[in-house]
Amino acid sequence: MPQKTARILIVEDETHLAQGLLFNLQAEGFEVEIAGDGETALAALTSDGAGFDAVLLDVMLPGRDGFEVARELREKQNYVPILMLTARGRPEDVLNGFAAGADDYLAKPFDLSILIARLNSLLRRMAWHAPSPSEQIAEDTPRFEFAGRCIDFEALELTAPEKHVHLTLMEADFLRYLVRNQGRIISRKELLEQVWRVREDTDTRAIDNFVVRLRRYIEDEPANPIYLKTVRGVGYRFIPEGE
Repeated sequence: MPQKTARILIVEDETHLAQGLLFNLQAEGFEVEIAGDGETALAALTSDGAGFDAVLLDVMLPGRDGFEVARELREKQNYVPILMLTARGRPEDVLNGFAAGADDYLAKPFDLSILIARLNSLLRRMAWHAPSPSEQIAEDTPRFEFAGRCIDFEALELTAPEKHVHLTLMEADFLRYLVRNQGRIISRKELLEQVWRVREDTDTRAIDNFVVRLRRYIEDEPANPIYLKTVRGVGYRFIPEGE
């Protein structure tokens, strides 16, 4: 059965860059549309039958910036994969993008082959939970259950008592890393490097804000966590049996 052609939305206000990406992605076999600002992008992504498979989202946009677009999409429960394009030398853009709901980032200027590789990686990650066993990429931890909760990494869903949450790819990656390293103290620096792939000397508050969001999913009392604990001055420790 032939594979569905992926539809990509490019959100970029620099016309020459947007047109260059359009031409090159079409040459790779993608269906591509362009939005020149945040409002247009939101309208395209939230309209009936939009059906985009991924978004290339620039941070610097007229009107609503990329952070606002990503945040509003997630608030509307739109979980289309987002590859955020950031200015070189601005790791704060990377961290703010992940906090807003982006799934990956790429610094400008970038090599086209790297962008296509990152885009294909996002599309593959989304395909892991599609109902096509012959094409599915096996993961070592497809589901993890603890304390009446279940993280389904294939369906990108988390269920807890009186809670059902659809996870972004980055939330799922973050939780998977915690599960793989359960019981061990994980530093903020390690999370930045291993999950978010940010190696610059950056402000770690975005990690803390991200953890606050995950606690709302898994804790009965997020302000008094028993599963995802803070280790003061170091980082975090995931204790599925509770403490």
